[in-house]
Amino acid sequence: MQRESQNEQEAVQKRTFTKWINSHLAKHKPPLEVNDLFEDIKDGVKLLALLEVLSGQRLPCEQGRQLKRIHWVSNIGAALKFLEGRKIKLVNIHATDIADGRPSIVLGLIWTVILYFQIEELTSNLPALQALSNSNSSVESIANSETGSPPMKRKVVNKFQGNAKKALLRWVQCTAAKQYGIEVKDFGPSWRDGVAFQSVVHAIRPDLVDMEAVRRRSNRENLEEAFALAENELGIPRLLDPEDVDVDKPDEKSIMTYVAQFLKHYPNPHHAETDGQQDEVPCFKPVREERKMLRELKVFLDQLERDVLRAQGAEGNLTDKYQGFKSFRVQYEMKKKQTDPLLQPLHKDGKLSVDQALVKQAWDRVCARLLDWHIHLDKSLPGPLGVIGAWLHRAEMALREDVPIQHAHEETANVLHRKLEQHKVKLADLWVVFDAYHAFVLHRYSIKEINLNMILCFHFAGGITKPGITQADLPADPQGQISEWCACPT
Repeated sequence: MQRESQNEQEAVQKRTFTKWINSHLAKHKPPLEVNDLFEDIKDGVKLLALLEVLSGQRLPCEQGRQLKRIHWVSNIGAALKFLEGRKIKLVNIHATDIADGRPSIVLGLIWTVILYFQIEELTSNLPALQALSNSNSSVESIANSETGSPPMKRKVVNKFQGNAKKALLRWVQCTAAKQYGIEVKDFGPSWRDGVAFQSVVHAIRPDLVDMEAVRRRSNRENLEEAFALAENELGIPRLLDPEDVDVDKPDEKSIMTYVAQFLKHYPNPHHAETDGQQDEVPCFKPVREERKMLRELKVFLDQLERDVLRAQGAEGNLTDKYQGFKSFRVQYEMKKKQTDPLLQPLHKDGKLSVDQALVKQAWDRVCARLLDWHIHLDKSLPGPLGVIGAWLHRAEMALREDVPIQHAHEETANVLHRKLEQHKVKLADLWVVFDAYHAFVLHRYSIKEINLNMILCFHFAGGITKPGITQADLPADPQGQISEWCACPT
């Protein structure tokens, strides 16, 4: 009986996690879809695509129809390395296990991704969690062994998950359950009759739900209506079906994954204080004007990201592509002036509100897309400029790397010393690149297309000049010459 219950729980998680993944892979270019989670994740291609969508970063990926197991393991290894780089501690999750499609390991990995990229990101902005969590938000997961192996209890061993779970539960209790006298004690049986789901929908859109009618309906009717309303009226992907929840022991992780999506649609959370005393359970009041501006900005950024991806893949010559990139860059810079003030933390501890966090995520994705496009364009420049462009981007990324400040000054000094040595190695060929650039400038009319940033970087970035080379040796009016080059017929 216990084995049968475990298998059913695994099946529910598989369906829920697959739907969650597909809701994000639909945003990938090109859109992707997972049909059988345990099979489709084996080569690591869709796993990396998922992480790209969630993070806005481009990740290395082996692709093709004839991928071998060594390529599968390489892709999965890249995904795990990326997660570990985000301070997510993966315990007992290995690339070979994912490549084998081991159900418990695959589900453990996807749950870790959901926990970090959705539940942590959203609940970390709730006052309820701020009072519970410490500064460490890393996720440590332990997945149980394959069916048939010695039994091992599956659990997520970390303080954060408990804090996120409590914060999410208290958010439900404060925003919905408490108002209607509904007792929500967990993310299991409390949700079986569908009333809790209906109350959350009602808290966001009171016009959609008649709470008195809800109490008179059956479990399946309430569940079906709540999921349908959330999908059709709020745009929340339908991750669950009534039969997944109307059971003796609904799956906790599946319900948490679904409920966390509602946070995106609820007003900004703020502490309510009365006579200087804070309520035991924080209440949440909408800041309507700011929330409206943030949501409009989020819509703009989402559309801008889609437009950038579409333009990046469009046909055309290099000059046209640079002009297209420049147009999007101008939009980005203009919007940045509006965005920066809106992303100032509202709370004394520096935490962003939920809407602010969502805008910041969208902003970071657009920034990453533009940078990726810029790198691709510069690498595509004709002649030596492509090599120069690639080198400049590598050098800039190395110089922009943060230097972690240690508690001990001696440790910080050692870190700085190592970083300086790394920079010496990475910038050792600076003058080789400069010579290539200078030779190209002297023969500028032999190539018709050029990137303005290539020249301006050497002219104005700190006044860098090679020993023996003076300003007189370089073009006096690079911008004017670039206009002339780009205007020349190819």
